[in-house]
Amino acid sequence: MYKRGTKSVCFLLLALLWDSGYVLTIKRGDTAAHVNLMAFHRLPNKCNVDGFNDWFKVDKYCVKYFSKPLNFTDAEDSCKRTVPGGHLVSVHDAGANNDLHSIVTKMNPKNLRMWLGGYEFFQTGKFLWTDGSFWDYEDWTSGEPINIYSSKEECVEMNWKGAAKWNDDSCFNKKGFICAFKRKGIMDK
Repeated sequence: MYKRGTKSVCFLLLALLWDSGYVLTIKRGDTAAHVNLMAFHRLPNKCNVDGFNDWFKVDKYCVKYFSKPLNFTDAEDSCKRTVPGGHLVSVHDAGANNDLHSIVTKMNPKNLRMWLGGYEFFQTGKFLWTDGSFWDYEDWTSGEPINIYSSKEECVEMNWKGAAKWNDDSCFNKKGFICAFKRKGIMDK
């Protein structure tokens, strides 16, 4: 039961958390009065490279989410045109995977599906990153990838049937994406 003013206090709290960079995920069954505090995600720090203040620092990369839906190839080309050394983002550990999920949750909460820079190499069942980095981490949705060794679904997306989980999808589908570039030789602040 709400007391007078409780709704405005909850709204104010949520607005302050949103502006501070925290992302709140409310799952079915949650109510404003019983929010799971573990559902808050902190956005990563801003990229510390001059001219890229609207990008985030994730692992050794500066990353930015783009909501304009593009197919995989056009998204990769867009990243290359946006920044020297740019590619679709590669993911090398669970922390980076969670950071990327937090970014898309903040930037486009109504459509979380997005391209990562992973793709299957010529129907071999082996996945590679567009930036040429080593494939040393993956976080597939249970049962995925299901279309390996075929040309049906050769590109990797995030947030399909599970928060921060991966799926192989048709490269022709259009969705948002995250671009990244490596912060070479730059001291962290």
